[in-house]
Amino acid sequence: MTFFIAMFVFFMMFIFKYIDDFVGKGLGVGILSELFFYFSLTTIPMALPLAILLSSLMTFGNLGEHFELTAMKSAGLSLQKIMFPLFILTTIISISAFYFSNNILPYTNLKAGSLLYDVRESKPALLFKDGAFNNSIEGFSIRVGKKEKDGKTLKDILIYDHRAMQGNTIVLAAESGTMNQTEDRMFLVLNLKNGVSYKDIINEGTENTKHPLIRDKFEERTIRFDLSQFKMSRTDETLFKNNAQMMNLSQLNDFVDSVKIKMEKRKAEFGKQLQQSYYSRSSNIINKKDSSQKVFSFDSLPKETKLNAIEIATNIARSAKAYTESIVSEYDADIFSINKYNIEWHRKFTLSIACVVLFFIGAPLGAIIRKGGLGMPMIVSIVFFLIFHILSITGEKLAKEGEMPPYQGMWLATIILLPIGIYLTYKATSDSNLFNIDSYIQPIKNLFTKKKEG
Repeated sequence: MTFFIAMFVFFMMFIFKYIDDFVGKGLGVGILSELFFYFSLTTIPMALPLAILLSSLMTFGNLGEHFELTAMKSAGLSLQKIMFPLFILTTIISISAFYFSNNILPYTNLKAGSLLYDVRESKPALLFKDGAFNNSIEGFSIRVGKKEKDGKTLKDILIYDHRAMQGNTIVLAAESGTMNQTEDRMFLVLNLKNGVSYKDIINEGTENTKHPLIRDKFEERTIRFDLSQFKMSRTDETLFKNNAQMMNLSQLNDFVDSVKIKMEKRKAEFGKQLQQSYYSRSSNIINKKDSSQKVFSFDSLPKETKLNAIEIATNIARSAKAYTESIVSEYDADIFSINKYNIEWHRKFTLSIACVVLFFIGAPLGAIIRKGGLGMPMIVSIVFFLIFHILSITGEKLAKEGEMPPYQGMWLATIILLPIGIYLTYKATSDSNLFNIDSYIQPIKNLFTKKKEG
C-alpha cells in the first residue's frame, strides 16, 4: 500500500513538471498511456526506499501500540529476532531493486526519454479561437469569427493564402463552413459556403501600381489542408542510447574505459603536437649542428626585423596558448563526463542499499514511537526521507562539480544515515525512551553531582 502511495506522489510530481508539454498537443490516449506507464516505472527506484521506511515504521508502530512487541519480548524474543524475517524480505527487495535498476530501468528511461522528446517537439493541435488568426498551417493564415458549440460549424471565415510568398495576394472569405478531419487525421477539410475569393495578378517588370484582380463568387467550395506536420513523429531511439541513465553497469564501464583511453591518447599526443606545430623552428635552430650556419644575435638585428620577430613569436605563443586551452577544455569535459557516468554507476547500488538502511531506521523507530496508522509514521517517514533525499542531491551535485569523488558523493546519504539506523536499533533493543529529555539530561546532572561530592 505504501509503495503505491509513494509511486503516486512521485508520478504526480512528474505530471506537474511536464504538464505544459502535454496541453494543447492533441495527444491520443495511446501515447499518453504509454508515456505515463514508462514514467511510472521510472519512479520505482525513489518510491521503494520511501515505501520500506514508511511500511516498516507503521508495522512496528502497530506492534508497539498494541503491546505485541512487549508480548514477544516477554516470550524471550529480542528485537533483532523479531526484525530478522523482515530484514530478509527487505534484502530480497533490495536485490530485486538492483536488478530492476540495472536491467529494466535503462530500457524504461530510453523509452520514456525518447517519447517525451517527441511529445515536446510535436506541434500544438490545430485550434481555432473566435476572432483570432491561426498561423499553424504553413502557408495559410485563417481567422474564424465564431465557432459553434459542436466544434465543427464555423462562421465568418477569412483565409489568407501566403504560399506564393507575395503577400496577401490571395484571399478567401465565406459566410459559414464546416470543419472535419479525414479518418487518418492527415488532412483538414473545410467546406466553405456563400463566399468569394480574390486574387491579385502581379506582372513582374512593370511599374504600374494598378494590378488586375480576379474575383470569384462561390456557393460552396472545399479546401483540404495537409496536417502531417501536426502528427507526432517518433525519433530513432538509438540517438539516446549514449545517455548515462539509459545504460547498465557493463555499458557504463565500457564507456568510462573508452573515455579514459581517449584521454591518455590525447595526453600523449599533446606534447608532440605542440612541438611540431609551434616549436619546430626553435628546436631546429637550437639543435642545428651545421657550424657554417651563421646565427645572429637578437640585439644586432635591425629594429624592423626585431619587431617582425616579436610579432611572429607572439602569434606562435598565442596559437600555442589557444591550443592548450582547447585541450584543457576537452580534458575537463571528459572528466565531467566520467563523473556523470560514475554517478549513474553508483546510483544503481545506493538506491538498493537505501532500502536496507531505511528499514533499520523505520523498524526500530516504530518500536520506539509505538504509533501505527498513517499519522505520526507518515510525518516521521517524510522527515527522514527528506534528509535522505537532500543528502543524496547534495552529494550528487558535489560529485558532478568535481568537489568530491563520485563514490563519496553518491554514498554520502548512506554513510550518514547508517549510524543513525544502528543507534536507533540499539535504543529500541534496550527499551530506552528515545524522546524522553530527562534520559539525556540526567547523566549530565549526575556528572555535576559527583564533582560537587568530590
